[in-house]
Amino acid sequence: MKKRLAVAFTGPSNSGKTTLILKVARKLIHEYSKKVAIIKHDPSDKARFDKAGKDSYKFSDTGAEVIVTSPTRTTYFSQRHNELDEMIRLFDKFDILLVEGLKNLPLPRISVFRDRLDVDYFSYMNALATDGSINLDDYDLPQNIDVIDLNNSDEIISWILNNAKEV
Repeated sequence: MKKRLAVAFTGPSNSGKTTLILKVARKLIHEYSKKVAIIKHDPSDKARFDKAGKDSYKFSDTGAEVIVTSPTRTTYFSQRHNELDEMIRLFDKFDILLVEGLKNLPLPRISVFRDRLDVDYFSYMNALATDGSINLDDYDLPQNIDVIDLNNSDEIISWILNNAKEV
């Protein structure tokens, strides 16, 4: 079986995590010919995938596990929390898994920060992606944290390929 890699991204709201994941995913798919899977954590349970009154909403509203399939996509609605290994099995075929959030997962983690750094994230991060808006000399950054350029997708992808966890 081909090696599959996983890495996570964390950081405060509006730090640029989603924008970074989108840039990295597009580049991995289009320039590196990789199959990419993405998991996004929704800590406030705000994400909605269908409209009230539609059949798929009615099915999901029963509390059942529901898969909706069409000629162009398959959508999975689950009424329970899934562990990482369960979600990985759902994706099946991918080269690289990018996870947004879920800071307690045992995955190598890139933390995204602009303007100011939150030292509470130090214990979760393996790399710090920033754009130069933070004076890192103001912080006692742990030695084992790599600093990478938030605006350099190739540098971030190189870090991912060298540090991601095999899953």
